[in-house]
Amino acid sequence: MVSKRLSRLEGHRRKFMAVIDGTPECERAVHYAGRRAQNTNGSLVMLYVIPEGDFQQWLGVEQIMRAEAREEAEAVMAKVAQKVRETIGIDPEIVIREGNAAEEINAAIEEDRDIAILVLAAGSAKEGPGPLVASLAGRTAAFPIPVTVLPDTLSDDEIDALC
Repeated sequence: MVSKRLSRLEGHRRKFMAVIDGTPECERAVHYAGRRAQNTNGSLVMLYVIPEGDFQQWLGVEQIMRAEAREEAEAVMAKVAQKVRETIGIDPEIVIREGNAAEEINAAIEEDRDIAILVLAAGSAKEGPGPLVASLAGRTAAFPIPVTVLPDTLSDDEIDALC
C-alpha cells in the first residue's frame, strides 16, 4: 500500500528527489529537480545509495570499507550540494543509504511522504539509458510517485526554460 503524500498539506513542502550515482546524467536530474523545487517553492532531496555487497570481507576490513564508502558518498554529496547552492540558490537535503538502489529509493519515498516526484535522466551511452532508468523500465512495480525522466539531449539552459 502506498502512503499518502503529505506535500500539499499545510506545513509541508513538495520535495523533488534526484539520485546521485556518479553518472554524468545525474547532474542533469539534479539541475532539473533543483530548478523545479526553486520555481514551485518546494525543496530538493538528493539521495546517494552505497551499493550493498561491497563489504563481504573479514569484520575489521568490512568496517573500514564501509566507513570509506560512507566518506566517499559524503564527499560526492557535499560537492553536488555546493554546486546546487551556487547555481540554483537552494540548500538541498542530503540522504545517504546503503543497499539495493531501487529498494532504497522506494524506502526513502515511503519514509518521507513529502517526496512527490522522482527525477531521473537518461544517459547517452550506447549501452542504454543508464542503470536507474533501465531498472525502472524493467520493474513490474513502479515507484509509488510520478517519475520524470529527462532526455539525454537537454542542456542546462533548455532545462531552465522547461522549469
